[in-house]
Amino acid sequence: MRSHLLNDTTAETYRRSVTEGIERVAAKLATTTRPFTGVGVDALSPRIDAIDLDKPLLDTTAVLDELEDVYLRDAVYFHHPRYLAHLNCPVVIPAVLGEAVLSAVNSSLDTWDQSAGGTLIERKLIDWTTARIGLGPVADGVFTSGGTQSNLQALLLAREEAKADNLAELRIFASEVSHFSVKKSAKLLGLGADAVVSVPVGADKRMQTVALARELERCEREGLVPMAVVATAGTTDFGSIDPLPEIAELCEQYGAWMHVDAAYGCGLLASLKYRDRIEGIERADSVTVDYHKSFFQPVSSSAVLVRDAATLRHATYHAEYLNPRRMVQERIPNQVDKSLQTTRRFDALKLWMTLRVMGADGIGELFDEVCDLAAEGWKLLAADPRFDVVVEPSLSTLVFRYIPAAVTDPAEIDRANLYARKALFASGDAVVAGTKVGGRHYLKFTLLNPETTVEDMSVVLDLIAGHAEQYLGESLDRAS
Repeated sequence: MRSHLLNDTTAETYRRSVTEGIERVAAKLATTTRPFTGVGVDALSPRIDAIDLDKPLLDTTAVLDELEDVYLRDAVYFHHPRYLAHLNCPVVIPAVLGEAVLSAVNSSLDTWDQSAGGTLIERKLIDWTTARIGLGPVADGVFTSGGTQSNLQALLLAREEAKADNLAELRIFASEVSHFSVKKSAKLLGLGADAVVSVPVGADKRMQTVALARELERCEREGLVPMAVVATAGTTDFGSIDPLPEIAELCEQYGAWMHVDAAYGCGLLASLKYRDRIEGIERADSVTVDYHKSFFQPVSSSAVLVRDAATLRHATYHAEYLNPRRMVQERIPNQVDKSLQTTRRFDALKLWMTLRVMGADGIGELFDEVCDLAAEGWKLLAADPRFDVVVEPSLSTLVFRYIPAAVTDPAEIDRANLYARKALFASGDAVVAGTKVGGRHYLKFTLLNPETTVEDMSVVLDLIAGHAEQYLGESLDRAS
């Protein structure tokens, strides 16, 4: 079985095997006409359950044939212009090339003696990102697995910087539409269930700074500690961007750590048109960015950035076998000193390849296109009496609801929208997301594909309306 190890004697086998796999994927991408086949769990599960993992096929071609049956044929393809659901972007080719390189070399970015040049490339990209944000000369950061981990690490640093004797006194302030990882992080950090204070948003789905000021004042009056304020630059549901300059002022006034969750909105760092929408981000103490959302990178590619590199010490542990303390004095750059992870992929290479081939302006142009597309989608929905659209987009998300002319029962309208989303997914013609607004079910376009057109959105809206009308017609038939 040594013939399967990647080394100097098997380089040609590696070339043939990977080429064959790439050709399969390329053929699939070239011929995929829908984002999904519509296969259900009951149909797909038996095919996978029937595979005996203790009986290998012993042939790459045979395994790829099998993979076609259990994965490639029925995968959800984010590159298709009618995939409009979650924060999944189509990926750029230079990043995919980087993925192939990093997987084969298999560097681990925890210590210098496992990564060398990889360490320096990651550090260069961190410096590039902090400069784009404007965090200042002593900023730093580290790549992470995603926004959830980045938010967790940022709030860990905030907890330690708060220097509270009693964790029960700590409070985190975040808008009512902030990411669930804020509450999840509070739990993981040993804070109480009431540690996260939910701050109301306005009709624009942005945090109300008057309400934030009121909550911070109450916190201080009750002898509690304002550990952190989490401002969101691109909420998951609405793409809304909290008023960062005003939040920064309040954080400074009350001595709270300011964290900006820009997992989605970080694409504006490269934007040629809309960079001013995240004005104030440069005043943050920490920032989350997800390159795998709005920089068109494969999962995973994320980072947490901090204004003051010294705060990263709160994530530092020294192990004699890995990163003994003496290495700090020897100026050996071990990235594990900054990270919650130990073994860690060289995900930075994907962004490096992208910047070296396309440049930051190339990324920014793509993100600007989807923001422009969302603006057109807003006009389309606002002019269509069949739909209620919630808020004008700040980024590239549209939340809306089918409203039938002849039905007034909100619960029945909820069921029609839920049915339409499910039926659309089962058809494979398009994929859209869903959420709740004011306790009611809404649908969502998350636009991250520059290849999507207004025509695509129009067609999908017609499909949604058709499925909803079918449900309501059947519902009336059942009722009669």
